[in-house]
Amino acid sequence: MNNEELIRTASVMVTEGKGILAIDESTGTCTKRFDAVGVESTAESRRVYRGMLLTTPGLSEHISGAILFDETIRQATDDGEPFTEFMADAGILPGIKVDLGTHSLAGFDGEKITEGLDGLRGRLEEYRGLGARFAKWRAVITIGDGIPTGTCLYSNAHALARYAALCQEAGLVPIVEPEVLMNGDHRLQECYEITEATLRAVFNQLYEQNILLEGTILKASMVTSGSNAENRAGVDEVAKATVICLLNAVPAALGGVVFLSGGQGDVEATEHLDAMNRLGDLPWPLSFSYGRALQTPALAAWAEDPSGNIAVAQRELAHRARLNGLAASGKYEASMEQRHE
Repeated sequence: MNNEELIRTASVMVTEGKGILAIDESTGTCTKRFDAVGVESTAESRRVYRGMLLTTPGLSEHISGAILFDETIRQATDDGEPFTEFMADAGILPGIKVDLGTHSLAGFDGEKITEGLDGLRGRLEEYRGLGARFAKWRAVITIGDGIPTGTCLYSNAHALARYAALCQEAGLVPIVEPEVLMNGDHRLQECYEITEATLRAVFNQLYEQNILLEGTILKASMVTSGSNAENRAGVDEVAKATVICLLNAVPAALGGVVFLSGGQGDVEATEHLDAMNRLGDLPWPLSFSYGRALQTPALAAWAEDPSGNIAVAQRELAHRARLNGLAASGKYEASMEQRHE
């Protein structure tokens, strides 16, 4: 894939009114979510569940791509069609999570580094052959007493940039995801300052590694109060702080920005995205790449009867995808949460 194709793919990923479905949970994370709703987690049950999501009728109306896990990209629909082929035929770009998870940053208590660069070139070539057209790597930044340190920001930013370079070499659009965790009791202003420092570190490294920004997507966390903070900032405060932070730290050449939900509720994540898109013209599209904020209602419905509730669960996913698609255009209204079926 040449530069023009990378740019074109990145543009499709942030098509107006569309976002990205994140179903790239590791086996351990998926098992925890299945346990919470009383479903046994096996390779087959995970295939059935993710297949149910991907085959939702009309999903491509508001979903441009889906991030898969290594297990999922090798699986197929009930009819035996590889998921990546089904997605491509349905107009949904296949993506793949390629990092190998977070680990303690040696010498820095309470901080994490994401691993997975060793052997990544070969894995990317394989994923490209399996049908992937973009990839994702997540770094984790924790707000706490004396952290994050500059070492943590630099180390994760450097890894994100090396990953992005290998992606573009392999013809895959990189999603770079430096997540500033909501965990804690920090104020909005503290989150703003750390998010800005994180983004500046990331884009400095992307520049150093000759990354084609037009063929790159940022998966950003929103600037919010800590999940345990008192008097948490409201929707408009979060929207304004997040947009100002992005304008101060993200180059205009970037292909687009998609947000992670990061533990926000379904409706809350939609409201924040909508409020940001009502703030006026911005240099890049602002869309979504939600996991739980898209899946939770569908998972709950499916878990009640995995064989009989498929259509119900799919309607739940289609509904949340539609509302977030509208929010990505600044056209969401709270009244839309009520369906008349």
